[in-house]
Amino acid sequence: IFPQMIDVSWGTELTFQRIPGIIATCVGYTQGAVQKPNYEQVCSGTTGHTEAIQLVYDPNECSYERLLNALFNTINPTLVNRVNNDMGTQYRHGVYPHTNEQQIAADSFFETLRNKYEARGEGPIVSELKDAAVFWPAENYHQRYLEKRGQSAEKDCEEKVRCYG
Repeated sequence: IFPQMIDVSWGTELTFQRIPGIIATCVGYTQGAVQKPNYEQVCSGTTGHTEAIQLVYDPNECSYERLLNALFNTINPTLVNRVNNDMGTQYRHGVYPHTNEQQIAADSFFETLRNKYEARGEGPIVSELKDAAVFWPAENYHQRYLEKRGQSAEKDCEEKVRCYG
């Protein structure tokens, strides 16, 4: 199963790599109009793409809901075009289900998320929930970036994820 989860910060990728049942991660670009975009094009804000993570996972080991929780534990869903200190249209965040079952689960999750933020008096949820579109893998140097730089991707690892140092 290949859900697309948005917010491709390297920290989010490493967070997913550590979840039992995740078989593979691939960072890349989706939801845009240009075929085979590269990083520089996406960062220009002219392609309509957002940075994304595509996951292959075993639903017998890891539920879709767990993936949604993991994503929303790494982002603030009320920030427009921003993930942590990264800003721009390529940093809008969302969920792009591939199956009807994923769509139903995501709809329910988003409703719960909206209610939670509303009850706390926090801003509206701006994370997207749209059908999956073509996913273009990012350049190789973006793949498993933090793992290649010495951080553990071991399952259930509890070490703090460090994106910048």
